[in-house]
Amino acid sequence: MKLVKNIEENKKKFDQISDEEAEAAFKTIIKWIGEDPNREGLKETPKRVVQAFKEYFQGYSKNVDEILSKTFSDIDGYNDMVVEKNITLESHCEHHMAPIIGIIHIAYIPNNKVVGLSKLARVVEVFSKRLQTQERLTMQIARSLMEALEPRGVAVTIDAVHQCMTMRGVKKEKTSTVTNHYLGLFKEDLSYQNRYLKFITNK
Repeated sequence: MKLVKNIEENKKKFDQISDEEAEAAFKTIIKWIGEDPNREGLKETPKRVVQAFKEYFQGYSKNVDEILSKTFSDIDGYNDMVVEKNITLESHCEHHMAPIIGIIHIAYIPNNKVVGLSKLARVVEVFSKRLQTQERLTMQIARSLMEALEPRGVAVTIDAVHQCMTMRGVKKEKTSTVTNHYLGLFKEDLSYQNRYLKFITNK
């Protein structure tokens, strides 16, 4: 996919930047906001931020295809909906690099093969640990599952709060954004959508 190729090309460029260079950049930002990077409480901050960013954006170093490469076909003909609800979402918006916090629901209808349920959460982690928009994140998860598992249908729903709205701008504290992406039977047959929506809304 073009997206994967672009990420790999960008990663090669990122590899040329050392931790020390990144720490120097954060030190400059600390000065820019009006602080003294040499005071006791901030001396180690650039190093800590670099380590934190490695966690926040670890998705750039992970491959979804590898995660979804192991599937199981011995499922005794099971072909009904598989639903995983309330997967934790922690991402950052690409416009302000502010946190996006919420939950993700995923469903797919198998077509001769399934994947371990933990792998669905790992797919979420790969794409969410990158700079994102919620709309693109929703589609990336759905499309990657459709390509890897070749199911009869995939549905993905994200319900999230964007800190770029709660901490700046309009500052609507309780505003959440919901996005859905349907493929296959979920898109073609509303009855599947309705069943899925009942599953994820029932607590």
